Order: sequence, then C-alpha cells, then structure tokens
Amino acid sequence: KNSADMRARLHQLLGQFPATLFTVVEEKTFSRLPETRTFRLTLRTDKNEALQAWLTGPDKPWQQNPAIIYCHAHGNTYGIGAEELVAGRPALMAPPYGQSLAQAGIVALCIDLPCFGSRASQSESALSKDYIWHGQTLFGAMLSDLQGAIGILETIAGIDKNRIGAMGLSMGATLAFWLGALDMRIKAVAHLCCLSDLATLVKSGAHDLHGHYMTVPGLLTHFRTGEIAGLVAPRPQLACMGDADPLTPPDAIDKALIDLRSAYARAHAAHLCQALISHNTGHKEIPEMRVAVLDFF
Repeated sequence: KNSADMRARLHQLLGQFPATLFTVVEEKTFSRLPETRTFRLTLRTDKNEALQAWLTGPDKPWQQNPAIIYCHAHGNTYGIGAEELVAGRPALMAPPYGQSLAQAGIVALCIDLPCFGSRASQSESALSKDYIWHGQTLFGAMLSDLQGAIGILETIAGIDKNRIGAMGLSMGATLAFWLGALDMRIKAVAHLCCLSDLATLVKSGAHDLHGHYMTVPGLLTHFRTGEIAGLVAPRPQLACMGDADPLTPPDAIDKALIDLRSAYARAHAAHLCQALISHNTGHKEIPEMRVAVLDFF
C-alpha cells in the first residue's frame, strides 16, 4: 500500500467530502485566561450553517507563531464542544489547553464539530444515520470541517502556515491523527487516550464504547488503526494512552503501536514517533501527558 492510495481510499470510505469553506462572521475578545489572548469566533459554512469556535494564543503580538488545530472530545457531553479549549473538561487537567499552549507561544483553534456546542440541536444518532444512508459518514463531515479550520488558521496574521499541528483527547485524539493522515498541512500530531486497534476492540466488545460518529462502513476490511496513524509519518507524532482505559486495553495498544512504528521505520523516521503508556491510568490526562504534549510541540 502506498500512502497516496491509502489516503484516497480513506477519503472514499469517509464519503468524499471536500474541505468545508468557512467565513468568519464575528470575532469577540475575552479575557478569561491568564497570559492568553482569547477570541470567540462565529463562523458560517459554505452550506450556510453558523457555528462557534474559540481561538487562543500568547498575550502579545503574534509573529510567525506555530498553531494547532485543537480537536475537542466527545465525553457524551454534547454541550461542551469547542469551549473545551478555554474551559477544559473532567478528563483533562487544569489549566485548559488554550492557556497551556499560549504560555508555550502556540496559537490554537477549536471549532464546534457537528452535534456539539452550538451545533448540539442535531443528534449524533440521527446525523450519523442520515450520512450513512447517503453513502457518507459523520466522521467524514467532522474531518472536512477540521480541514476547513486549517484554512482559517492559514489566513490569520502572525501564524506560521508551515507550523500547524493537531491534537486532541479521546474523540479529539482520533480526529487529530486522522486529520494528520489525510492532510499534509498538519506538520505534527499529539493525541491522548484513543490509539488502539479497532479490530481488537471489536473482538472484546469494547468498540461499543465509541460513539456512532466513528462508524465508517468497510473501514476494517481495508485498514488497521495503526496504519491510519502511520500515514502521519514521517511527520512527528506523540501517542499517550493509559493501559487501564477500556478504550485502550494493552493488547489493542500493542497491535496499533506495531503498525504505527512500522510505518515510521519504513519512512526512516522512527525517532519522530513517541508513545507514552501510563500504567494503571484510565481514560484521562495525567501530569506526565501534559508535560509530554507541551515538550513535543
């Protein structure tokens, strides 16, 4: 399998979505986090849907700053969405990542994904069925929105377009490494609490802990999870997991890491693939993970 063919097949399985085109309709400034410039954006899609996004960065003029597409988590809390960047969530440590990244000199953008935050009036179950019946996927719609978010970052003054990364926890983790796999504009990916081999989860029944959004028909006949994350190679990648997390049990972590490391070895970039496996840790960020992510970026 070569990378270009694999990307084309993933694009096909997801539903052949083009990247969403966003217009920034409104920008409001907030001063809610220390040492952080914070903006709430109202965006409009090319399909005329309005949604909210949060943008954070250092509290000084931005001059060729690196930036991150921050993919929010799921957590069965549809009201949170993009606000996770500035308000955190129970599975994440304090302070929110918007502040931690800003203090490290990094700009971050998080958009409300379909079914979350300002878009929570659509149910995940209904929307995923709608897409699948039309030969598309909710996961593909989310990823096309995230590709559109890269386009927003590229237009913001003071950001280095050649240093845009992606990160997230849980659903956000899966979205981050898929986004890196599909879009070469993403130059580094860090993800927390989700890298595990899906076929292994299916055997144990643990796959049912994932939401409907992740249903991609035909996926496992073509790909293993580690092969998808491996498409990020040779760009740097950090995977953080807890071995007591029901979504990342040891056997599923091991299978995914074998595939991931093989991809990096083939790309002569083994040193750019990092994994942090925390023993007796569940589905949450721990201090070592926060340090690892900030060091990585």
